[in-house]
Amino acid sequence: MQCGFKGKERVQPGGSALAQEYVKGEVIKVDAEQKKLTIKHEPLTNLDMPAMTMVFVVAEQGLLGKVKTGQAIEFTADRVNGCITVTGIK
Repeated sequence: MQCGFKGKERVQPGGSALAQEYVKGEVIKVDAEQKKLTIKHEPLTNLDMPAMTMVFVVAEQGLLGKVKTGQAIEFTADRVNGCITVTGIK
């Protein structure tokens, strides 16, 4: 399965992303064309994932405008349509 979005697929309001806690991370790479971020992050407890560096699909294109390479962020992630996806950034 290729992790990407077609059409209007996105996290629905009231979904699990709203109940998640933000996780600290550092943006390693921004790939606006593919709607992906590479993030070095702390453990994602809701996904049972240890701390690591990985590539995430981004739920909404607008989230990419909030970050740049090297930036410290806090974000939420969830499994959306089979892909580990950034659902929020602050």
